[in-house]
Amino acid sequence: MPDVQDITLSVPDVSCEHCVHAINTSLGKLAGVEQVDTDIPTKKVHLRYHPDQVSLQQIETVLDDVGYTVAK
Repeated sequence: MPDVQDITLSVPDVSCEHCVHAINTSLGKLAGVEQVDTDIPTKKVHLRYHPDQVSLQQIETVLDDVGYTVAK
């Protein structure tokens, strides 16, 4: 079974349930993403994914495409 990675991204523009829905829906459609949890108070997105199926760069690109930039 391939390795699964857990990562937490800081996404400063998360401010409401619409943001949560947009992020969770768009990232959840990616092949290799098992779980997405977006937290409004901390402005964090926690992901569980298979790095052999989807890259962190692809994840960040999808977030950018829906209007949310990952803080570096």
